[in-house]
Amino acid sequence: MEIGLIILAIMLATLLGWLLKQSFNTQPWVAEAVEESAYQAPFNARPKLVALVTFLAVVSSFFALILSAYALRMELGDWIPMTEPRLLWANTVILILASAAFQWTRNQAVRGDAARIRSGLLVTGALTIAFLVGQVVAWRQLYAAGQTLTLNPSNAFFYLLTAVHGLHILGGMYVWLRATARAFGGREADAVKQSVELCTIYWHFLLLVWLVLFGFMLAT
Repeated sequence: MEIGLIILAIMLATLLGWLLKQSFNTQPWVAEAVEESAYQAPFNARPKLVALVTFLAVVSSFFALILSAYALRMELGDWIPMTEPRLLWANTVILILASAAFQWTRNQAVRGDAARIRSGLLVTGALTIAFLVGQVVAWRQLYAAGQTLTLNPSNAFFYLLTAVHGLHILGGMYVWLRATARAFGGREADAVKQSVELCTIYWHFLLLVWLVLFGFMLAT
């Protein structure tokens, strides 16, 4: 239980620190000038930012509870550690690249470069899909090796953690798809800046969650 609480505290502290940094790093005279512009850096709709951070806090709590259950279940005698597929290392690199690509796309959105925004969104989407496909392939490798869901509690937790993480990525892909459709629909860069900004935060968060999950599974 302590491990899950520590992870939860770290993730929530990271989210809260980022939000406070965005709130307090802008001087009053700068904020007044920004309010007069069409686009407020880094967001033009603060309520959506707060909603996203709140959602990420809830998701962090959810994953922390699962990891706490994971740690408690390990103490029982029928637990047999599972050897994770090596493909997960390649999948991790792909997700890191996807997060970096979204950060690059976000920078192009700030500059107002519509053409590069479209390119960045395509690259990010392709890398994210490659990650999801890689996760499914890893599942198939485990199944072919006889490592089924019901064979061992460690297997069950592996499938649960990777499936839940994958579902959250699929949810993000819906927002990515809408932003990409707007970008290729002739919209100006300003029209997709907010979506790109919020997606970038979400992708960074999913990368952080995956690194925690993967590291936890490797260590146990």
